[in-house]
Amino acid sequence: MASSRDEPCLKAYSIARSLALKAIEYSRVEPRVEEVLKRRGECIAIAGDEFCPKGRVFVVGAGKASGRMAEVVEKILGELVEGGYVSVLRQAASDYSTSRIEVIGAGHPVPDEGSLEAGKKILELARSLGEDDLLLALISGGGSALMEQPLDPSITLTDLVRLNDLLLKSGVTIHEINAVRKHVSAVKGGRLAEAAYPARVVSLIVSDVPGDRLDTVASGPTVPDPTTYRDALAVLEKYRLEEKAPPSILSVLKAGARGEAPETPKPGSPVFERVTNRLVAASIDALRRLEEHAKNLGFRTLILTTRLEGESREVGVALATIALEALDRGIPVEPPAVILAGGETYVTVRGGGIGGRNMELALSFAIKVRGEHGIAVAAIDTDGIDGVTDAAGAVADPHTVEEAVKLGLDPTDYLDHNDSYRFFERIGGLIKTGPTHTNLKSMYIVVVVPRQ
Repeated sequence: MASSRDEPCLKAYSIARSLALKAIEYSRVEPRVEEVLKRRGECIAIAGDEFCPKGRVFVVGAGKASGRMAEVVEKILGELVEGGYVSVLRQAASDYSTSRIEVIGAGHPVPDEGSLEAGKKILELARSLGEDDLLLALISGGGSALMEQPLDPSITLTDLVRLNDLLLKSGVTIHEINAVRKHVSAVKGGRLAEAAYPARVVSLIVSDVPGDRLDTVASGPTVPDPTTYRDALAVLEKYRLEEKAPPSILSVLKAGARGEAPETPKPGSPVFERVTNRLVAASIDALRRLEEHAKNLGFRTLILTTRLEGESREVGVALATIALEALDRGIPVEPPAVILAGGETYVTVRGGGIGGRNMELALSFAIKVRGEHGIAVAAIDTDGIDGVTDAAGAVADPHTVEEAVKLGLDPTDYLDHNDSYRFFERIGGLIKTGPTHTNLKSMYIVVVVPRQ
C-alpha cells in the first residue's frame, strides 16, 4: 500500500521498514559469542577469564538465542563438551545442528510438556555434577517459558499455563512477572546454580529486558534473586489476580511467605561463590550499529533509551509526540532524523482480537500522527514473534489511518479490541521474518523527514 503515499511519507515509511530488518540482522548473537569465548588447549577463556576444569564440561541453556549459541560453543570447544541440553522454540528446533548438545523444542510464551522435559533433564544434569566439573549455561530471553520445573508437585502444567496467561494479559511488567515465576519454579531465581553447586558454573547471557538486569533474563536461573515470596504475592495483589490464580500457586507462595519453604538463593549465598555470569549481548549493541547505518544514509540520529517500558498504546502516543516535536521544531533532533529505542512494553488485554505489543504500539502511533507527513515508526520484536502471531511487528505512518478510513475501517476500534494484527493485515504494514534465533528486546525506529 506504500505506492499511494506522498513523497515524504513514502521515504519515512520505506526507511523505517528497512531499518527494522537491519535491526534484526544486527541482533544476531553468534558474533558476540565468538568474540567472548575462546579455547586455549584444555582451558576455556571467557571475556578475559580463564577456566581450566579438572573434570567434565557440560552445556545447558534455554531461550530463543540458546540454539545458535550452542552451535557456536560446539564449534569453538569441540570435544571438550561432554554433552548437555538446550531448550528452544518448538517451531525452530529443527533449525539447529549440534552433535553433543541435545536440542529440546518447547513452548513459548507459555510453557508446555517440552518445557518440563527441558527443566527436568537440565536439573538432573546439574545435580549430578561434582566440584571439578564445569557447567556452561547459555541463557537468553524466552527461557522462562522454555525451561521449567514446578517447585512443588501440587503445581501442574495447567496451573503454570494459567498463571503465565494471567500475568501476560494483565499489564504486569517483566520484572514483576519474573518475581512470581521464580517463586513457583525449581530452576529459576538462582535455583539452577544451587542445583549445580559445588560445580563451577559459567553463564553467557543475552539480555531481552529493560536495564539488562541479569536476574530478570529468563528469570535468572544462575543469578542471585533479590525478590521474595512476599514480593510475588504483592504482584498478584497489585493486579487483583489472587482470586484468579490457581490455588496451588497461591498455596506455595503463601507457605513461602510464612517461612515454610526455602527462599530462592540471595546475593551473598555461598551457592554463587563458584558462579560467573557474563552479559554477552544486549540491545544497545544492535542500536549503536543501527545508528551508524542510519548516519551513513544521511540521517541525524538519536538513541532515546534502551529501557522503554509502559502500556504499548501509551508508549506509541509518546513516541508520536517526540516525532511531531522533531518535525515542528527540530527537538530533540533536526530532520531528516532517525530516533531509536529499545525496551519491552506490555499490553493490558481487554478485547478478543489478535495482536502483539509492537503492532499495538504502531497502531497507536499512526492514530496520533494522522494528517501529518514524513513520519513513520517501525516497532518489532527482535525474536521475530510479536505476541502469539507470525509477525515480528509493524510499520505505520499517517497514511496508515487514511487508508483504513477509505476502506471503512475504524483504527480506534481495532486498538480497543487489541486487534492490531488483523488491522495491519488489512491495511498492510506487517513485518514478517519468522523466528530469528535471537532476542534483544523490542526495538522502535522512528523516522522523521521534512514535510517538503
